[in-house]
Amino acid sequence: MAGFAAALALLFVAVDPGGVVGWSGGGDRAGAPLAQETERPTEAPPEEAAGRATLDDPFRGSPAARWASGTAGITVPDARATGRMTKAEVARALTRTRDFLAAAGLDPAVLRGARPEKALALLNPHQKDVRTFVSAALSTPGEDHDPLLLFSRFDPAQARLVGDEVRTRGRLSYREGRLGALEVTADVTYVYPAAPAGGGDEVVRVIVRRETVVSWDDPAKVTTEEGTLTLLSYKLHMTNGGCGAPTGYFRPEFGGGAVDTDPDGGTVDPYARTEPLGEGRGGTGCGTATRS
Repeated sequence: MAGFAAALALLFVAVDPGGVVGWSGGGDRAGAPLAQETERPTEAPPEEAAGRATLDDPFRGSPAARWASGTAGITVPDARATGRMTKAEVARALTRTRDFLAAAGLDPAVLRGARPEKALALLNPHQKDVRTFVSAALSTPGEDHDPLLLFSRFDPAQARLVGDEVRTRGRLSYREGRLGALEVTADVTYVYPAAPAGGGDEVVRVIVRRETVVSWDDPAKVTTEEGTLTLLSYKLHMTNGGCGAPTGYFRPEFGGGAVDTDPDGGTVDPYARTEPLGEGRGGTGCGTATRS
């Protein structure tokens, strides 16, 4: 049975989240939608004209304005026979990996706080360390058991999602893993627009980048069930998702009051995808995001 590794890093927006630089949006939309990402970018998205997110245009002022929605923004590479799997089997495993990402990070009910049942059904039921982690994370979230490492959830009493779109950008890659398994790495950035639960027209964005590595194992060699994946590692960097003790939900900051709580932590552009995710800094520490 494969073990797993998890890492978490938190970023707080150190600028007015409604007035950051970015795409101008509205009827003056400059720039066509981006082509799918097929390899790691060599530079971050450029800074464009300033724009303020609104209820009608929640991605205005953000590079995500040119990103695709939902699973359309997650590139699935061409399949080829790998390890124990035929070309068709690899294609099916890649599709199911994307299905897991959708169930964990895009499902409307889960985003509004529901239990991620569809995602859980795709996990190897015999991977006891992950099952223990997930059970504890969803029932009693804490520093060592944070469900946000895997699942995107908002507390409906604190924030409401704006519109019906989540913008995404990222890709899957794969290679032969242990004992002829197919090892798939997913590196995806999600952008969630949110507004206060109690009403009002302020819109902020929670930006989440996850790097998840899974293995599609041979049931004849590894204790698993056909059609389920084994989690090898997962890492999370999030911006404006909350910097206090884990609650099991993203808790975006409203009111333009975000403050850098870790001035020695450096700055990070949450839209940059030029480097793999690091090991992160666990706990409640927060760095500085340059834009949101």
